[in-house]
Amino acid sequence: MKVCIAEKPSVAREIAAILGANSKRDGYIEGNGYQVTWVFGHLCTLKEPHEYNPAWKRWSLYDLPMIPQRFGIKLIANPGSEKQFHIIEKLINSAEEVINCGDAGQEGELIQRWVMQKAGCKCPVRRLWISSLTEEAIKEGFNSLRPQSDFDKLYEAGAMRAIGDWLLGMNATRLYTLRYGQNKQVLSIGRVQTPTLALIVNRHLEIENFQPEQYWELKTLYRDTTFSATKGRFTSEEEGRRFLSEVIDSEFEVTDISNKKGTESAPRLFDLTSLQVECNKKFGFSADDTLKYIQSLYEKKVTTYPRVDTTYLSEDIYPKVPNILKGLKNYDQLVQSVLQNKIPKTKKVFDNSKITDHHAIIPTGVNPVNLTAEEWKVFDIIARRFIANFYPECQTSTTTIMGKVDKIEFKTSGKQILSPGWRVVFEKEKNDEENTNEDEEKTLPIFTKGEHGPHKPDLNEKWTQPPKPYTEATLLRAMETAGKQMEDGELRDLLKENGIGRPSTRANIIETLYKRNYMRKERKNIYPTQTGIDLILTIQQELLKSAELTGQWEKRLRMIERSTYQSNTFLGELKQMVTSIVQTVKNDTGKSITIEEKKEEENKKKGKAKAEKTDKQKSAPKVSVLNIEGTKCPICEKGKILKGKNAYGCSEWRAGCNLRIPFSLFGHDFTPDELSSLLQKKAIGINDKKFQIGEDGILREI
Repeated sequence: MKVCIAEKPSVAREIAAILGANSKRDGYIEGNGYQVTWVFGHLCTLKEPHEYNPAWKRWSLYDLPMIPQRFGIKLIANPGSEKQFHIIEKLINSAEEVINCGDAGQEGELIQRWVMQKAGCKCPVRRLWISSLTEEAIKEGFNSLRPQSDFDKLYEAGAMRAIGDWLLGMNATRLYTLRYGQNKQVLSIGRVQTPTLALIVNRHLEIENFQPEQYWELKTLYRDTTFSATKGRFTSEEEGRRFLSEVIDSEFEVTDISNKKGTESAPRLFDLTSLQVECNKKFGFSADDTLKYIQSLYEKKVTTYPRVDTTYLSEDIYPKVPNILKGLKNYDQLVQSVLQNKIPKTKKVFDNSKITDHHAIIPTGVNPVNLTAEEWKVFDIIARRFIANFYPECQTSTTTIMGKVDKIEFKTSGKQILSPGWRVVFEKEKNDEENTNEDEEKTLPIFTKGEHGPHKPDLNEKWTQPPKPYTEATLLRAMETAGKQMEDGELRDLLKENGIGRPSTRANIIETLYKRNYMRKERKNIYPTQTGIDLILTIQQELLKSAELTGQWEKRLRMIERSTYQSNTFLGELKQMVTSIVQTVKNDTGKSITIEEKKEEENKKKGKAKAEKTDKQKSAPKVSVLNIEGTKCPICEKGKILKGKNAYGCSEWRAGCNLRIPFSLFGHDFTPDELSSLLQKKAIGINDKKFQIGEDGILREI
């Protein structure tokens, strides 16, 4: 009898039906020479510390680091899991062959191997490796079963990942809890979890400590078109007004017109991370929800294997494309435009060198039925992106208009779509960011070189903006690229090797941080909780918090998969790193630093930096002004007055309050009495001129 072990009961039923195994038994399905059984995720796990050494049951700094001579596995203490394991064990012990039908990825391989090891499997094992659950794919897979040994390195990488997480998590959590924890609070630290939290906390601190600075931009309106001065930003209002005075009485002249034609390729096919990013942007789905929806679509046979990190297809998929397109019944009109021509085969879509275990996520060609509303949304963007990649490129024309007023140069540009190409596939999504970008696609009137006429210049005051909080979309990208912000798809590919976590685990890491109350979500934005901030401020070793360094460990694991790095070398490095971290904390002979003390230390640093900045401002040749910080804003009546680089503003500037009171105006240094009067009356007279703070918060001459 051949025993097939599937990743879950629903998949086992699909496989059994195709193999002709129709007799249901307790924990498996039998028939036609096969017994098809299943696991429920992990049935086995690494042993607890005290199961290696009884002394490790007690949390003690003296016993750290805990490094077992040899790692072992055990059954998860769950009645359902234990029952299913013993059923599998019994089937394996009487099998002539075992067919590993687990999830076709690193984690799936690890789950299956541990079960077979624990069951003492002695018979030959072969591997079913498929990218979809369609009947055709399963039949093809069973006709080309591969030796278990083909996937030994995949298993090694999975085992090293689990061991690495155990070594770092168990030791660092105990180390920091015992050394710095207060009131029996457990400080949970993980190899991927902690650097991810550090990204959130560091971004939060950047925003909190951000000091807005004002700047000015000179723009002018000519023939209902806004032109910007090529000079760029002005750091002082005086400089900006000097330029404004030079252009206010002169005509605008068009000096140059240039057109540049270009092409835009369709958005690349989806890997799991880009799918999660897109679904978070478009629908507000969490990474975990998107993974659940795409997993369901995979099990319903309408999309291919989801846990992938490539956006390319293998070349053997090309002959299957016509049938996949024909199966998309809800997109007949779009599909016919592709099928009536020769389907293009480009390296932007088909590239074997970019494929490892699986190709990008695409439809299978099975017409979807009984999808939930959420599943349909996910399927729709996958189907449209697949179709779009076989449409012609979008043809564009970018027009740049140069002008001048007196000697001051101005510039504007606009884009026109000459031929939409693949964009017609997304016409129903008028608000889709990849289809309608107002700034890029604004159309310009027809200008003639040398024409001139009146214009309306204006000096616009702006404030520098703080970094934006992470959303799940931007956090996933930061995890994928080890904290480096990359919008270009090809550049992101180069950094994926150093990403934090795997596509299949990132959603779980994010959910873990929510569950442990280390971070929270407000609408789409993610913020750290005070507990999360305290934890990151407590951790001394940068290695534990560094996205980039943790990403290097992820790269090692990928190299183990490809047989370009030895697992025993990786394990040795990991043990050395854990030992070094433990010894560094142990050798800290000073008294334990509590979270409260760490926060106080950080506040002192901030206070010192602020004092230094104040001293620098005092020593600069600036006017001596009244310190009005903290007083009530006269415009919004909600915020408090903040001191900027050249002027005072409102603490509610993020909410839209644009109050601005300069330290000096047209060479006049404000006196304390004048500032007090200005705040109270919103108006002031200077040198026979009168100035008033408008409803928009800007001080202007009246």
